[in-house]
Amino acid sequence: MQLAATPYEERLTAPRSWWLISFLVGVSFALILLPFGVLPLLGGLVGGTAAAAVMASAYGSQRIRLVGDSLIAGEAKIPVSALGASEVLDAEEARAWRTYKADTRAFLLLRAYIPTALRVEVTDPEDPTPYLYLSTREPERLAAAIEAAKGTDAAA
Repeated sequence: MQLAATPYEERLTAPRSWWLISFLVGVSFALILLPFGVLPLLGGLVGGTAAAAVMASAYGSQRIRLVGDSLIAGEAKIPVSALGASEVLDAEEARAWRTYKADTRAFLLLRAYIPTALRVEVTDPEDPTPYLYLSTREPERLAAAIEAAKGTDAAA
């Protein structure tokens, strides 16, 4: 089996501002614990910052990647042969597909801090999912990688 000519991997990391917010959560905990002394204050600063940073890191740990002949997006794994047309969504169109155009049966790997997305049709008749909505910073590159993987899959 040959790998796709255009491999793709992206981690949907949280924005930098979330790390500042994590520190501010720690400061808030420190201020809450200020009346109890210096050690609880330091514990609140360290513990609150660490807890918020772990949550930001976990939320931003989702990945989209092409491995062999499969697209792996978060918890979903689907063969590229079951994928149809891809549609690159700019910020306005992506918002529309997240809201009033959305289908409740669709698979959404949604990160609101990423304005662009890719919508990929699912052509497998046994899969009730009509499409995948994938938040991505590089929708054109992901669409090209999926098409290249489909071409490689068809040639094999």
